[in-house]
Amino acid sequence: MSIDHFVCGPGSPAPVDFVTRKEITMSRIRSRLLVFIACAAVTGCAAQVQQKEDLLAAAGFTLVPANTPQRQAALARLPPHKFARQVRNNAVIFTYADPTICDCLYVGNQAAYDRYRQEVFAKNIANEQQMTAETYQMDWGPWGPGWYY
Repeated sequence: MSIDHFVCGPGSPAPVDFVTRKEITMSRIRSRLLVFIACAAVTGCAAQVQQKEDLLAAAGFTLVPANTPQRQAALARLPPHKFARQVRNNAVIFTYADPTICDCLYVGNQAAYDRYRQEVFAKNIANEQQMTAETYQMDWGPWGPGWYY
């Protein structure tokens, strides 16, 4: 008699079959979870890029669509979602390539870039103030917010 007969009883499926079904089920759960996490990450990244582009437009950058083959090729040569500084006709030009959200190029001068940096700084300060306010509004229970002083 085999060991399966003693462990599972006569006529029962072997433990290997159970483990295989369990592994298949876990594999399906893992793959669905990974798909969900990937979707959430892509959505989060897209939201961050969209917020950045909103700040660019508010700062005075001009949106130039990549609507010709030449513009598509030029956009593909630029680093995606990063600033590139160029000097043209003795003027500093900043470009921001977006091949994923709008398939376009944002173009601005030094003043637009400075306004963008100022807006990003102000947004970071506002986020920190919000986090601080939320921290002090938390219920710290008997410890209180300054228990270690």
